[in-house]
Amino acid sequence: MIELRRLPDMWRRWDVTVRDFPFAVLLIVLSFVPALHGQETQVGDLPKRPFDALAAVILALECLPLVVRRRWPAASLAVTTLGFTLAELGSYHMVAGTAFPFMLVSAGAHLEHHRRTAVIVLSVAYVPLVVTLYRLGSTEGLGGFVTFYLLAAMGWGVGAWLRNTRIAEAERRRHVAEATRTAERTRIARELHDVVTHHVTAMVVQTEAARYLTAAPDRLDETLNAVTDTGRRAIGDLRHLLDLLNPDHDAGGRTPSTGELSTLVEQTRRAGQPVEFTQEGTPVESAGSAEFVAYRVVQEALTNALKHAHGSRTGVCVRYGEKEITVEVSNDGSGSRTGSPGGSGRGLVGLRERVDALGGEFRADGSAGGFVVRARIPAGSAS
Repeated sequence: MIELRRLPDMWRRWDVTVRDFPFAVLLIVLSFVPALHGQETQVGDLPKRPFDALAAVILALECLPLVVRRRWPAASLAVTTLGFTLAELGSYHMVAGTAFPFMLVSAGAHLEHHRRTAVIVLSVAYVPLVVTLYRLGSTEGLGGFVTFYLLAAMGWGVGAWLRNTRIAEAERRRHVAEATRTAERTRIARELHDVVTHHVTAMVVQTEAARYLTAAPDRLDETLNAVTDTGRRAIGDLRHLLDLLNPDHDAGGRTPSTGELSTLVEQTRRAGQPVEFTQEGTPVESAGSAEFVAYRVVQEALTNALKHAHGSRTGVCVRYGEKEITVEVSNDGSGSRTGSPGGSGRGLVGLRERVDALGGEFRADGSAGGFVVRARIPAGSAS
């Protein structure tokens, strides 16, 4: 048995013509219910005529277009209007007349082209209808005809309001989707920059150093092994990043944390950068994103040290507090600049954005040819 809670989803998956068909049938059936005679939508107050073959045709003209009202709104409005006009001129007062105001609301909501023309044509056509009904003996009166027109105009206005609301919602969703895509592209660019730049910079430095070690086979072999290890780590990190881009990937997978700082520092040392690493305090179990951001801060700062001050002494200090993680990376700038390409500044900008997103503070200052990077990153459940 189909679960009742699945019925709404099944109903929305059906074609619009299938969903609109029951209402058209309902109006046709209700038109034959004696208790509802006199409860219809009509104008002119002409004496009622008995149901006959022409009434059956008019009934079809008024109701059946409701089935395709959202697919062909202009044609549906025209046919229903024709049926309603014939019903009023022929004095066939049926519940099916309710289809006309409903069609006005629907056309106001779904008609895309020539909307103003449709309003003008309907308004102009109403004048000869009023004149003809009056000549046929209508007792409606001018006030009744004006009221009917205003109610019809209100129905169109309701449809137009629904249309504008739908367009505004679609535009809002489009802006949200664009903002989401932009944020995702920025995040991917940051991750690629952090992963690729650090590993490739280390490989470039190690490869350049290998040129001068041909006379020392042992050191050359050690350097080439370091290049290989760095390349493998880069491949592993890139594979992990690509996994994150997979929609089916489990978001709870591995991400770099401050627990891996020792490995990061050792890799930088093998690239020829003397690094003094200090770690104070104990990482908080609920540090969350703070650990990941702290790792990226150290990684980017060490990458800049390799590129812009290769061989100079670099200090890394990470302090764990109860509510925050403090990172400081300093360099005296006494080393040499490597042959690697100059930075674009994206790394520091990305770090500032990451730290700011967690409500922290980030500074990167030059000092006597060197640099100092400081970051205070709130840790805990909030981050």
